[in-house]
Amino acid sequence: MGVTAVLERRDKRCSVVVPPFAKGGVQNQIMYYVYLLQSKKDEGFYIGFSANIEKRMIDHQEGLVDSTKHRRPLALIYYECYSQESYAREREKKLKSFGSAYIGLLKRLKLK
Repeated sequence: MGVTAVLERRDKRCSVVVPPFAKGGVQNQIMYYVYLLQSKKDEGFYIGFSANIEKRMIDHQEGLVDSTKHRRPLALIYYECYSQESYAREREKKLKSFGSAYIGLLKRLKLK
């Protein structure tokens, strides 16, 4: 499945808007993403963070990210979105510690 197809199916809960009756009208809120890629070359995983997941996926696919450029092609297999950067960075840190959060995610995704 291509990057575009995955991103078009994005969970609508990731879009946060202020109701029109709220002061200031409708405003889009910046979302922060923690994502899991899987290498089709070595079947390993990569955990990342970005405020612009579409651009970051293009960077990964074009080999512009040092940590994944030799592991392409990559598939976006999972992502979470957060309204606060600190929450997303904390989640990324927990997953990258490869402890219970990481194992739990892989089990939930039936990858382990």
